[in-house]
Amino acid sequence: MIRRAAFFLLLLVLPPVAAEDVWTGVERVVAVGDVHGDYDQLVSVLRSAGLVDEQGKWSGGKAHLVQTGDVLDRGPDSRKAMDLLMRLEGEAKAAGGEVHALIGNHEAMILTGDYRYLSTGEVSAFRDANSEKVREEAWREHEKAAGKKFEDDDRKRWESDTPLGMTEFKRAFGPAGTYGKWIRGHNAVIRIDGTLFLHGGISPKFADWTVRRINDQVRVELTDFTQLQGGIIMDDNGPLWYRGLALRDQGMDEHLQAVLRNYKVDRIAIGHTYTEGTIVPRFGGKVLQIDIGLCRIYDPNLRNACLELDKGKPRVIHRGKRLELPTDSGPDLLRYFKEAAALDPAPSPLAPRIAELERK
Repeated sequence: MIRRAAFFLLLLVLPPVAAEDVWTGVERVVAVGDVHGDYDQLVSVLRSAGLVDEQGKWSGGKAHLVQTGDVLDRGPDSRKAMDLLMRLEGEAKAAGGEVHALIGNHEAMILTGDYRYLSTGEVSAFRDANSEKVREEAWREHEKAAGKKFEDDDRKRWESDTPLGMTEFKRAFGPAGTYGKWIRGHNAVIRIDGTLFLHGGISPKFADWTVRRINDQVRVELTDFTQLQGGIIMDDNGPLWYRGLALRDQGMDEHLQAVLRNYKVDRIAIGHTYTEGTIVPRFGGKVLQIDIGLCRIYDPNLRNACLELDKGKPRVIHRGKRLELPTDSGPDLLRYFKEAAALDPAPSPLAPRIAELERK
């Protein structure tokens, strides 16, 4: 009996293991960047790509959907967005497809207790008829752990930091919680045929790591917080945070070629650093920025674009219309931005970038 109890205890502390992180022979891939709690916008972009029908059911057949992280924070409806992705995982698999919800820096922040960008709507989504009772029990546990009786002012401050629904929120993202287990079982980086997908980017520090090594290390740290100090999750140069591929130009060619060789890919698709409203290619299309600022907090005109790979060929679905990605950073890029801007409500967020290219 003792041996059996020890076995189950071991299962609780071991990090979840994702079954796969490399896929080949996938005919169609759709990749969506940061959602940040905007459920309606997520549904809208999935519909534009034909991945869900009018009822929100999977209609993508054998396609693979990649969501590159940051479903959480800022917007109010991250719970609804996660519930949708969880349901679509099963529906896609039954149809021969896949849904890959990657771990972004905001998933890691919430799981490790960093609530800087948590919105009130995200917390209130967990509030129900029992929340008053749940918070009262949490306060008693807080006093018990402190070993003393607090003053009324102390309780008021604690309640201000613990709105109704917050206790349930924290439990839901804990190791045994529905969303905590779901996120911890995911990957931070995957490879599908010739494309590497992740949230931030691969820096020189991690250029020679493997996909599996990154994913294993992320899951270890999200399970054992003593590993966070000096680890990969909080590192500005780690795959959840690195912005060099999105922001730097000078001196990046050699590093990028080394990354492409090591990971055996033709291109890297990244989120994290949002663009002017559509997919932006860099370094001749070897880096594709797919965080378009989908959440309405960035643009009340409701942006809508995603990356599509059709038999390995990358293109953009911008407001439901397929656009060819440019092959250079000059006239072809200007052509592409003008085509996308013509589909946007005026004024297009691409207008400043178009004006800059025209000046050049």
